[in-house]
Amino acid sequence: MQCKAIASARLKNDKVDAATLAHLLRTDLLPEAWIAPAAIREQRAVLRHRAQLVRLRTLLRNRIHAVLADYGCERMGSARNCWSGTGRAWLAQLPLADTARGAVADRLEVIDALQVVIDRLDAALAQAAKADPRVKALTALPGIGPLTAMVIVAEIGDIRRFPSARKLASWAGLTPTLRGSDRTVRYGHISKQGDPWLRRIMNQAAQTAKRIPPYAACFEQIAHRRGRKITTVAVARKLLTHAYYMLRDLDAAQQPKEPCTTA
Repeated sequence: MQCKAIASARLKNDKVDAATLAHLLRTDLLPEAWIAPAAIREQRAVLRHRAQLVRLRTLLRNRIHAVLADYGCERMGSARNCWSGTGRAWLAQLPLADTARGAVADRLEVIDALQVVIDRLDAALAQAAKADPRVKALTALPGIGPLTAMVIVAEIGDIRRFPSARKLASWAGLTPTLRGSDRTVRYGHISKQGDPWLRRIMNQAAQTAKRIPPYAACFEQIAHRRGRKITTVAVARKLLTHAYYMLRDLDAAQQPKEPCTTA
């Protein structure tokens, strides 16, 4: 963000960009970025790959629901889950046109193929989760399972690079924008700057945590004033704050202690 002046300059070419970068480096204003180690990058790649496959599976399921809605049979029958054995049998006996039936069958075939890959990835990730004490610690929080905990650990990386929980929440884009002058302070929407994967997974975890104590009481207290969507984001930030302190304390406990010397 501090280098945005390069892109918004009236005259932009390689020579101007290089001069601007050199000036920022000379004045010690060039921000540094943390590059994750190879092991963390590999873990992120696997988890993001699985998330993209799940997103694709959801897209295909939504398209099947759209076809059923076109024929007025979206809620017909007792089978609410179209992907179980009973739901597949219910789909097979629906009065659909040949084109629509073929589209549904093709998407179901792709969903089944995706499910095989997702199950294989889940099995490998489950084995990796058992060997990581950070994942085990984070699953004690409401709404956070092993996969969610693995995403949090992989996206954060080294917890020591964040001096406070607020810095981590800001990096995840869960802190509000602020405009202040003199005695007037205005808080806006969350910045949404930083790691979108961490922000997304924390919002998903908050959907479950907001119904479980102690987050449920906090959610109901704020929801009637600010709305349920804003309160869900607040619960996501509170969850991330608790995750920060758990990871920080666990990292401090694992650090080797200096031997004490006596005179």
